Amino acid sequence: MSSLDSFAAGKLARMEAHHLRRILVDSARDDGIWIIREGRRLLSFSCNDYLNLSQHPKVKAAAVAAIEAHGTGVGASRLVTGNHPLFAELEARLAKLKGTEAACVFGSGYLANTGIIPALMSSADLILLDELAHACIWSGAELSGAEVVGFRHNDVADAEKILADQRESFRHALIATDGVFSMDGDLAPLHDLAALAKKYNAWLMSDDAHGIGVVGGGRGSSFADGDKADVPLQMGTLSKAVGGYGGYLCASQPVIDLIKTRARTLIYSTGLPPATIAAAIAALDVIETDQDLINAPLLKARMFTQLLNLPYAVSPIVPIIIGDPEKTLRAQRLLEDEGFLVSAIRPPTVPKGTSRLRVTFTAAHPDTEITRLADALRTHVLNT
Repeated sequence: MSSLDSFAAGKLARMEAHHLRRILVDSARDDGIWIIREGRRLLSFSCNDYLNLSQHPKVKAAAVAAIEAHGTGVGASRLVTGNHPLFAELEARLAKLKGTEAACVFGSGYLANTGIIPALMSSADLILLDELAHACIWSGAELSGAEVVGFRHNDVADAEKILADQRESFRHALIATDGVFSMDGDLAPLHDLAALAKKYNAWLMSDDAHGIGVVGGGRGSSFADGDKADVPLQMGTLSKAVGGYGGYLCASQPVIDLIKTRARTLIYSTGLPPATIAAAIAALDVIETDQDLINAPLLKARMFTQLLNLPYAVSPIVPIIIGDPEKTLRAQRLLEDEGFLVSAIRPPTVPKGTSRLRVTFTAAHPDTEITRLADALRTHVLNT
C-alpha cells in the first residue's frame, strides 16, 4: 500500500470507528417526494426542494425549450463567451424579488460565497461569522485572508462585544450569517444585525439558501418580519426552493459590477447551462404568483412540530436532536423500516454532541404521511 493509500485508509478507519464516515448511496428521485434507494421506495423528508419546483411542468418545459433552442452548455466563462442573454433576465428577476438594484448569478451557492467574500475583504479587514453559519461562508472568509472571528449563534450582544473591541483596528468589517440556518431551521435576527452593522460601519451579508421561496412571502429571510431588513449583501441559491442549481448575490449596482470583475469563482468558471437559467426564471414565475404553494412547506412543518410538541417551526426545517452519531444512524434506519427517509446529520456538519435527524417539509407532503412520520418518531426514536 502506498503512503497515500495508507493515509486515506487510516483516516477512513478512524471515522468509521466514530460513526462519522460518509458513503454516497444511489438515490433516484421519483415524483419529487419519493426516493428509490437500494431497491426501496421511501418517502423523503430530507430534500430541500421545498416547493417541488424541480418537478413542476412549467419549470421542466422551460428547461426543455432552452435545450432545444440553445443546446446543453454556454461554452465558456461568462466573461469570455458564456454570458447567455438569459442571465440578464434571471438577474433582473432576482434583484426585483429581493428589492435590490442588481444581481449576479454564480455556478453554485458554494461558488458564490467563496467568490463574493474574498472579492470584498482582505487581510486589512475583519469578518464576524455566526458560529453556525454554513461551511461555504467560513470557507469564503478564510480564503479572503481577513481576520475571522465567530460569534455565538444569533447572539447580537456577543457580536457587538467583538466589534467594540476590534473594529477600530481594521479597515472594513463584514458580518455574515445564514438567513435561515440549514441544520436548525431558525432565523437570523437580521434587523438587529443590520442595526449593529450600521452602528459600527460594517457590512451585513446573509445567506438565504433556505429562505427564498418559503419565508417572507417567498422573498426570503430579509422579509421574514414583514418590513425588509437592511441587508446590503443578499446571497442565496437556486438549488433549494427554486428547484434547480446555481447561486446568486443581490446588491447595489456598484457592488455587483465589482463582483462581476473580481470574483474568481465567477471569472474562472463556465457559466450555467441555458436550461438551468430558463428553469430558474420559470420557477420565479411560480414563486411570485402562487402564494398558497409558498405557504405550504412552513404550514406543514408547523403541523409536525405541533404533533410532537416541538418548538414552533419558523421554516420548513425541523431538527430532532439525538446527540450520539451511532444512535442517530440507528434512528434513520428505524424510520427507513417504516418507509421514510430522514437523513442522519453528524459532525462536522453539526457541532459535536448535536447529531440529529433533519426533517424537511415540502408543499407536496401529504398531511396523513406527516402524521404517520410523527407517530413513527414518537414510537421508535423519541421514546428510546
